[in-house]
Amino acid sequence: MSHPSPSAMPSVPPSPASVGKPSPDFLSRAYWNGTIKMSLSKFFILCVLHQRPMHGYDVARAVEATTNGCCSPTEGTIYPVLREFEEGGYLTAASEVVSGRERKVYTLTDKGRAAFKVAVEAWMDVTHCLVDAGKMIADAPGDEESAGGCCI
Repeated sequence: MSHPSPSAMPSVPPSPASVGKPSPDFLSRAYWNGTIKMSLSKFFILCVLHQRPMHGYDVARAVEATTNGCCSPTEGTIYPVLREFEEGGYLTAASEVVSGRERKVYTLTDKGRAAFKVAVEAWMDVTHCLVDAGKMIADAPGDEESAGGCCI
């Protein structure tokens, strides 16, 4: 049985997203922190709005306070997420004049409160898996790999 030579094999062009883009450093704490913070931003925006209505700047500060500074969303994060939630019917935005400035005050709808409840349940499931993974690392002798466990 003959095999085609490597030069005869059709080549697959690299995807546009991968051209010139370095692969992530999965050993970097900064990579994982960024990934986690990006995922948690939507969750904590729902969380703080579940407590009370507020405008965008207050949302950002409340998320930062709630997470003890772990999550510090910028305007570039907050406002697109608020717009996405508003378009989906998860919150409403009402204009209000504060200190002579018009600001939007965001309030969760019943749908937004239900979404927050679902998000809490989903994150709690993941949290249990993370705790189990942490136990595996703590219980593992040296750098040997552990088999089994949650989410592996």
